[in-house]
Amino acid sequence: MIKSEIRKKYKVLRQELSEDQIEDKSLAIANQLLQLNIWQHSFYHIFLPIEEQKEINTEYILNILAGKDKNIVISKSNFEDYSMIHFLLNDNTILRKNEYNIPEPVDGITITSQLINVVFIPLLAFDTKGNRIGYGKGFYDRFLSECKPETLKIGLSFFEAEEEIESTINDIKLDYCSTPNKVFQFF
Repeated sequence: MIKSEIRKKYKVLRQELSEDQIEDKSLAIANQLLQLNIWQHSFYHIFLPIEEQKEINTEYILNILAGKDKNIVISKSNFEDYSMIHFLLNDNTILRKNEYNIPEPVDGITITSQLINVVFIPLLAFDTKGNRIGYGKGFYDRFLSECKPETLKIGLSFFEAEEEIESTINDIKLDYCSTPNKVFQFF
C-alpha cells in the first residue's frame, strides 16, 4: 500500500474510535511506556493532541513525566518552512490552538533540539521495521534530523504495525513504538 492510501485508511480507523476507546487506548499506551528503560533522561519532547483528529491523549504520559520531575518540551509549528520551535512546558505556559487545531505554546523558554533525549512522536501508521507515516508535511523528520543521533524516537499508535511502509532517504525511523497491547523495538 502506498503512503497516501495508508494515511487515508488510518484516518478513517481513528474517526471510528469513540471518546472512551481513545481514553482507554491512550492510558494503555502510557502504561506500556512504563515498561521501557527510558526514564533516566532529562528532556522529553511530547506532542499535544489534535482532538479533532482523534490523536492519542498524551495527558497520561505528561503525568508520568511530571511525576518523575522531568523537563517536558512541546513545540510550535511553522507552516511556512515546516519547522518547529521547542519550548519548555511549565506552570506559566499559555497554550493556544493554531489554525490546524494544534495546541501550541504562545511563548516561553526555548530549548534546542540537541538538548532533547526522548521524543514521543505522533503518527498515523508504522511498520515492523520502524518506518512511520504522519500527515505528510515532514515536521518530525526535519526535527529529528536536528536531534543527537542517540535521541530516542518513540512512536505512539492506537493500532498495530503494518507489514511494510515505503520509506525515503529523508524518513527517520523509530526506535520504539508503543501501542495499547505492546511496545515494538526496532534496533
